[in-house]
Amino acid sequence: MIDMRVNLCGIEFKNPVIAASGSFGFGREYSEIFSLSKLGGISTKGLTLEKREGNKGIRIYETTGGILNSIGLENPGIDYFISEELPFMIKQNTVIIANVGGNTVEDYVKAVNKLNETKIDMIELNISCPNVKEGGMAFGIKSKTSYRVVSEVRRACKKPLIVKLSPNAENIVQLAESCVKAGADGLSLVNTFSGMAVDIKNRKAVFDNIIAGLSGPCIKPIALRMVYEVSKAVDVPIMGIGGIMNYKDAIEFIMAGAWTVQVGSANFIKPTITLDIIDGIKNFMAEEGIKSLEEIRGVI
Repeated sequence: MIDMRVNLCGIEFKNPVIAASGSFGFGREYSEIFSLSKLGGISTKGLTLEKREGNKGIRIYETTGGILNSIGLENPGIDYFISEELPFMIKQNTVIIANVGGNTVEDYVKAVNKLNETKIDMIELNISCPNVKEGGMAFGIKSKTSYRVVSEVRRACKKPLIVKLSPNAENIVQLAESCVKAGADGLSLVNTFSGMAVDIKNRKAVFDNIIAGLSGPCIKPIALRMVYEVSKAVDVPIMGIGGIMNYKDAIEFIMAGAWTVQVGSANFIKPTITLDIIDGIKNFMAEEGIKSLEEIRGVI
């Protein structure tokens, strides 16, 4: 018997494959193509306290081996999510992870308080958002500011708290250690890398914001290295993210120390890619005589 279940922070996932935040919305569009119950879980589109329209201009731009995005956290807001999107997600029989962003510590705390009384399974705290009160510096760059926001949210949060780390941090391992010390139950890494593109004919940056977020297979080797380093430094479960395109990529992340994996950009290439990855992992386990993912987790 092959057991693909993963117990992460007391929440049982039927398999380790999660649809990553930002690439899957709230699952409605994908539910028209396949049953979302086949997924281990879904991380919602990044939610903020208030509704956001997002960035102007070009938002998605293809580059070699990946894509650049400058969405700007466009979302309907926490209240709309709770009243209109969450009832649909609850019916899908999969783990629901609410990805939460904010500009200030107060924003995060207020958002989490609203989600505490709902049926979401866990919260994924996106600390890569601009920290307005600190001159625009992202919470997820410096360990000191990360510790502050995570500790404040931890005091308010009644759900398992996963903190999503930025690869643009000054030191990813120190950042991870700081977040765990502040009370994180688990970590997800990595978020997108800072990148940009230039329109040479018009002699200007492609994006209005100049800098955008790079994702896709081009970031996988670096993301994999970061998951490995962090998994050796902290004693909490990790969700591996970054350029996972097939089951082999997913297995690499698990062997490097990840408990689960999140699939993002690949969903744009093939909407059912998550199902291919789930089947691939199961077949690999059967071929290799692996009964449980615990047998290979962190073997590197």
